[in-house]
Amino acid sequence: MNEPNDEKPIGPPGPNEQFEQSAKALFDASVASLDAATLSKLNQGRQAALAAAADAPRLWLRWVPAAGMATAVLVAVLVVRGPEMADVPFAANPVQSDFELLMGDDALEMIEELDFYSWIDIAEADATDNVG
Repeated sequence: MNEPNDEKPIGPPGPNEQFEQSAKALFDASVASLDAATLSKLNQGRQAALAAAADAPRLWLRWVPAAGMATAVLVAVLVVRGPEMADVPFAANPVQSDFELLMGDDALEMIEELDFYSWIDIAEADATDNVG
């Protein structure tokens, strides 16, 4: 199941494959050149690390019941309050753009009365000029 994949890619090896092959060859050569005392120390260190990892308390397991309870409460609240929340009106875009206003049913009336709207703009501009 955890066997290395020995399939070779079709075609010439690229720079990454050449680097990997040379790095693997150097590593294998350095491992083969280790003496028995060094191999023994490495094995003892590995065994000590595995034993320490096996004895370490799993602190996250303490939170599993609390997390389960919080999830159950959240689901219950969503189930109980869900239908009420569906009745709340939702405005996707509360601010209409000018284009949407022009495309509405009242757009024709607004276009017909452009002179009136121009007169209002001029009257407002005159009123603000006279105030100061």
